[in-house]
Amino acid sequence: MPRAWLEAIRRQMPAVELLRQVQPDESFEENFFSLPLNTIVSRSTATQTTFTSEALEQQLLQEDALLRGHFRLSSGLHSDTYVQCARFLRRPDLAAPAAAELARQIQQAGLQPDVVVGPAMGGVVIGYELARQLGVPGIFTERDDSGQMTLRRGFTIEPGQTIIIAEDVVTTGKSTNEVARVLEGLGAKVLAVASLIDRTGGNAALNFPNFALLPVTAATYAPDDCPLCRAGIPVVKPGSRPDKAFS
Repeated sequence: MPRAWLEAIRRQMPAVELLRQVQPDESFEENFFSLPLNTIVSRSTATQTTFTSEALEQQLLQEDALLRGHFRLSSGLHSDTYVQCARFLRRPDLAAPAAAELARQIQQAGLQPDVVVGPAMGGVVIGYELARQLGVPGIFTERDDSGQMTLRRGFTIEPGQTIIIAEDVVTTGKSTNEVARVLEGLGAKVLAVASLIDRTGGNAALNFPNFALLPVTAATYAPDDCPLCRAGIPVVKPGSRPDKAFS
């Protein structure tokens, strides 16, 4: 099959749904191989809905991936918001359209990576799906026994390769920059970071573009000066029983 067909079809929708939209009463061979490419693309495109950050926020809330309440963060600070994107990314039907939108934004900016790198653990799933959408390999970094971020499992980066770092959430940019230093130390060039959620408030010190589908503003408080504590709202450490703190 011509490469152009594969690229156009991959960027529009999954093959099964594509075939349903083209001519559902015909066989696979008749649908897939006999119709002109522009017919397939135009019919499949007509069925799509526009991706919006508002819709993504609602999906995150529905999946309990974006929580509102009173939380104790790993830093020790308290917050009114907690993000657990794994609950969203467990749904391929939600993850794929989100990654497709990130891929669209990246390509619209004129960027085409050689590899997508998703730091473990949060970046593994979104990194894989973004790599699939961009048509490039997807690998991940992880910490070694000393706590240093590195490439393992036989993953390699060649000098001169261009990279998109994929994250579920960018909070301060610290871990993203850590991954970037590892990759740049191997001779790669980081083009951008792409994430579902940006919690930086625009304050991350990144040396490359930051593509994010949803900016989330979360208040944080010192434990001894927390208005949520003063209001008597129970504090929850995420992962214990967060449903008790939902509002």
